[in-house]
Amino acid sequence: MKLTRSFFAPMLLAVVLIPFAATANADHHGGKTSERDNMPEHMQERMEQRLQAVYQKAGISEEKQTQLNEARESHYNAMRELREEHYGRMQEILTEEERAALKAAMRDMQKDYRNKRGDRGMAPEAAE
Repeated sequence: MKLTRSFFAPMLLAVVLIPFAATANADHHGGKTSERDNMPEHMQERMEQRLQAVYQKAGISEEKQTQLNEARESHYNAMRELREEHYGRMQEILTEEERAALKAAMRDMQKDYRNKRGDRGMAPEAAE
């Protein structure tokens, strides 16, 4: 199989967005710090190494790598601020009891979703 630039673009995007996927689910309902902030240093380093490997494999110059990293950090900070704003608005709208009920309902739905997916995100019949 011949690997083309169009093959690497989605992969690069996925690698860049993986940290954001984790942080998007990290604290928008509990006042805790983000998962990224709580992630062990060795995991952060490993993610950086993977990102650098993808940049090198894609032939991205150091200058553009720096620009991409700055854009990623800016995006991360903007998303964090937006989550905090959203959380504040939810605090204003819902009572404490409603927030607890919403949190429990979301937890139950997430549990049901995970049970339907099976192991590693595959449908149960595909996991066998």
